[in-house]
Amino acid sequence: MGFRLPAIRRASFSDSQAASKCLEVPKGYLAVYVGEKHQRFVIPISYLNQPSFQDLLSQSEEEFGYDHPMGGLTIPCSELIFRQTTTRLNGI
Repeated sequence: MGFRLPAIRRASFSDSQAASKCLEVPKGYLAVYVGEKHQRFVIPISYLNQPSFQDLLSQSEEEFGYDHPMGGLTIPCSELIFRQTTTRLNGI
């Protein structure tokens, strides 16, 4: 299954270095937004190749297409399901 990631827009905050550091994502990781409250998670990009995570990406594509409201990848599942999926992936 192939998919394309939307371009990630980086917000800039000239007023506060602390605010910009909160938005930084380490190399090899990706920020995603999950659940009704759009909780932000930073995950390893290696998750993108895992079938269980690709199922979540398919849900995201069906709901949002490539226009994500948060400017980053938004996954429309509950935080509980997301945490369960990533916990299983951490064990790989």
